[in-house]
This record gives sequence, C-alpha cells and structure tokens, in this order.
Amino acid sequence: MPLLDVNNISISFGGLAAVSGFSFHVEEGEIVSIIGPNGAGKTTVFNMLTGVYKPDAGSIKFDGVECNGLAPQEIVKLGIARTFQNIRLYKDMRVIENVIVGMHINQKYGFFDMLLRTKKFRTCEYESAKRAQQILEMVGLSQHTHDYAKNLPYGEQRKLEIARAIATSAKLLILDEPAAGMNTGESESLMHFIRTLKDKGFTILLIEHDMNVVMNISDRIYVLNYGKKIAEGLPEEIVSDPQVITAYLGVTKEGKDAAGD
Repeated sequence: MPLLDVNNISISFGGLAAVSGFSFHVEEGEIVSIIGPNGAGKTTVFNMLTGVYKPDAGSIKFDGVECNGLAPQEIVKLGIARTFQNIRLYKDMRVIENVIVGMHINQKYGFFDMLLRTKKFRTCEYESAKRAQQILEMVGLSQHTHDYAKNLPYGEQRKLEIARAIATSAKLLILDEPAAGMNTGESESLMHFIRTLKDKGFTILLIEHDMNVVMNISDRIYVLNYGKKIAEGLPEEIVSDPQVITAYLGVTKEGKDAAGD
C-alpha cells in the first residue's frame, strides 16, 4: 500500500476546473515531484492534500487513513507536514524556538499546565528543546541554535522551515518550491540536503520549477497541465516526453509551434 494514495481528485472554483481527475501515489521512502507550467494546478493539489481545500470529488488516503474533510491540524497529526514557496518563519524568534513551535501540535500538556508552569509543562518543554536541538543537528543548523531566524542566509532559512516541518513528527514532507529564489550553489546544496532527508527515512513530495533540481533528485515525476495529468514516469522519460515539451515550451518535439502554422 502506498504511503500516500490519491485517486481522481477534482476541484473547481467558480465553475472553472482547477484540477480534474488527478491520480498519483507516493511510496514510503520516495522523492516524488509534481511539475507543470504556471497555473497548472500544482499548489491547488497541495492545498487539497493538506486540508486547505476539500476536493469536490476523489479520495486522498495517507497511511491507509481517508483524509477527505479533515482539518489541516488533523492532517498534520497524521504525519503530513508542508513548507511554502514564500518562507513562513517566525523571523523575530530564535532558530530553536521556530523548531519547538512545530512540536506544539503534539504537545501533551494543557492550558492550565502552561499557565501554572506545572511539572508536566516543564518536563515537556525540556524534552521539546532536547528534540529540537537533535533536529537542528540533523539538518546542519546546530551552529545557529540561538540566532534569530531573520539573520540566517536564505538557503539556511529554507532548511529551518523544513526542520520545523520535521518537528511535527512528519512521515511525509510536502515541499512547495524549495529552490525558489536560490542561486545555482544554493540549489546544489538543497539537492544534497533533500537526498540526506531521504537517506534518513523521510518521504518527500515536492513542487519545483527548477528542472535541474527535479531531474536530479526525483525517483518519479508527475506532470500537470491545465489541471490534468499529461505524463508520469522516471526523470529520463519525462524530459523527452512530447506532451511535456509542448506544455513547457509551446512547441512540439519536432520544433513546430504547438498551435500550428
């Protein structure tokens, strides 16, 4: 059974189909990419996976559990965590505090424990700080533990956002344009980082426009265009697929304009 199994999901806004009958799956331990031109429906798919939107039709199962209709926080508790194209850190908080925030969804103390700073609260906070430090070491940010998030270089802020996602106890990391705004060196570093996450047992689903990143780290790729799947396969299959070339470049593989004449 796939870790993530998506069957025929569709959603429309104001009568306009944003995604139509899209099916895909992600096996445990894979890196799978969803690519396509701007407006293809990729982020809409992510929003359905994470409970921001409810599909009009189709099913989403994660680890055997039906996710349709669940609230975003319930989906996080199942083991799905997401990052965003625009980095959403608490930039005036320290690096370790950003990671601890990711753990709060699974905290076992209540409001009055926090208010009265009970032994249960203090124990949980100590364990959270210890775990946060371990995560920072795992992602290579331990030297920045007490720095403010806003002072990190751009690429390190990306890592911190992923670290916070890991802190939710995620099994599946959903990365939305992780290489956005990066130069070539930063993108190369990101590729290495994502591979190390796979080696540590994480399953990764990503949207990415940087084809160098996609083709070098993906186990499999799905291609969307106008909300519909037009191709799926291995990176070497996708890069030479005529429909993919047409969707991205507007020309056929033979070099003729896709619109004719």
